[in-house]
Amino acid sequence: MDPYSAEGELINIHNHFHQGQYQEVVDFDTSSLSPENALPARVLQLRAQIALGQAEDVVADVQGESEPALVAVGALAEQALGKPETAVKTIEKLAESSSEDAIVQVVGGTVLQAAGKSEEALSLLSKHSGNLEAVALIVQIHLVQNRTDLALKEVAAARRWGQDSLLVNLAESWVGLRLGGDKYQQAFYVFEELAQAPATSSVRSLVSQAVAELHLGRTDEAKAALDEALKKEPGFADAIANSLILEVITGKGPQDLKGSLANVDSQHPYLTDLAEKSELFDKAATKYKAKAAAA
Repeated sequence: MDPYSAEGELINIHNHFHQGQYQEVVDFDTSSLSPENALPARVLQLRAQIALGQAEDVVADVQGESEPALVAVGALAEQALGKPETAVKTIEKLAESSSEDAIVQVVGGTVLQAAGKSEEALSLLSKHSGNLEAVALIVQIHLVQNRTDLALKEVAAARRWGQDSLLVNLAESWVGLRLGGDKYQQAFYVFEELAQAPATSSVRSLVSQAVAELHLGRTDEAKAALDEALKKEPGFADAIANSLILEVITGKGPQDLKGSLANVDSQHPYLTDLAEKSELFDKAATKYKAKAAAA
């Protein structure tokens, strides 16, 4: 039996992880799991610890381990601690020796993509065999590459065999937010159901709901979801970033929020992208000033 299926042992801890309920993952009782599912469950708990900012604890936990899955998680923790080169070297070695390992594929793909090595990540992930988490990561990478067509193909193929899996629904919703139109509403239904049900709600699902609300032009509802997310976790960078975007859309000054975002994550994609665009604008402005002076 597939341990991640509706009847499988890992379905609950797996869903907690992908719903962004990381503390529930860490606290999950794994004592009754069968031996073959102990390692995947441990990996999910270690990854949840990294997401909760406990990367140093994870490094200490897996130190000296030779199991490829645990070595990969150690690399993910190293990357979270600001050591991307070390992490990438570890994953590249694992990609040569253990590329058929499902956990190495997903965790390794995550490390490589975060390091800007998209093609290497896709190459490793392409070796998966019926791994919905690998599919979800492939979809995310294609969306980052602005290859919505490829992301849509991945989701359509996964829907045929993954059916109503949480990961399939999430991946389909991510693509829907890129496609627009009536897909916005469909994505909203998925995120809103997760965000508003006590058993599945998390700051991440609330932010996802808010993003869908923004695409639908419902700024008041988006603000309510973001406020709720920030009430639960005041330092959650993505909630601050999307609150900043909401301020811009509604014509308010985002300067305070920019400072807050820089304080919690100075390398957040919103800030790095804004800095890059500002630099490009300044370069373009310089050229126009030179022409004006010459005239």
